Amino acid sequence: MLRERVTDLALYVGSARAARTGHEVTPVVGYGAIETLEGAPFDGVLIHRLPSVADARAWYESPACQTALPHRQAGADYRVFIVGASQDAR
Repeated sequence: MLRERVTDLALYVGSARAARTGHEVTPVVGYGAIETLEGAPFDGVLIHRLPSVADARAWYESPACQTALPHRQAGADYRVFIVGASQDAR
């Protein structure tokens, strides 16, 4: 997830944590310092590791994650995507 701009994430924070329950979500990067080398700067990066693309999609499409979604959309501008690991990256 790339966070572009924050307005109010208070409602999102609790529901986002609850959305991890029952899924193998491992936080890898959580809004650390950013040095933008190319392209438009952004506010934050959040990277989660899941066992597979299918697991990532199941987590994103889960009822708990979808309940959190409108709070995230109301509280900040994000770009959310799933990236599958290539064999070369392993």
